Amino acid sequence: MKKVIIKIRQAGDCKDIALPKYMSESASGLDLRAAVKEETVLTPGKRMLVPTGLFIEVPPGYEAEVRPRSGLAVKYGLSIVNAPGTIDADYRGEIGIILINLGEEPFIIRRGERIAQMVIKGIVRAELVEGNELSETGRSSGGFGHTGTS
Repeated sequence: MKKVIIKIRQAGDCKDIALPKYMSESASGLDLRAAVKEETVLTPGKRMLVPTGLFIEVPPGYEAEVRPRSGLAVKYGLSIVNAPGTIDADYRGEIGIILINLGEEPFIIRRGERIAQMVIKGIVRAELVEGNELSETGRSSGGFGHTGTS
């Protein structure tokens, strides 16, 4: 497994919150925790920018993707509005998680609670080449369910 160095800084008032870590040997995502000052209620249908108190330095050629946690999604309908959220290599601001409650009950966000996961990924940059024709395929312009469900 390839490793990459990610520098991390934690806000001074967040030292009581555990730093991100992989929760199992083969996990691809580091769990991110809420740095709310007090319990915060996210009501159904609403979204909120939740602070993490974390600042990172991703090296050039990589990005950090912020993704929902599957357990929170299935149990409470909690997701991330812009999933996956991208943290570019040149961003140095605080990591914020745009949570949305798609469930039927209010969700209480507690300080230090694991609310999202962050995956470090390599970047490939495209070189766009303009042309008048694109190659034909069996699918061509079919999309949005054109193959059915069974």
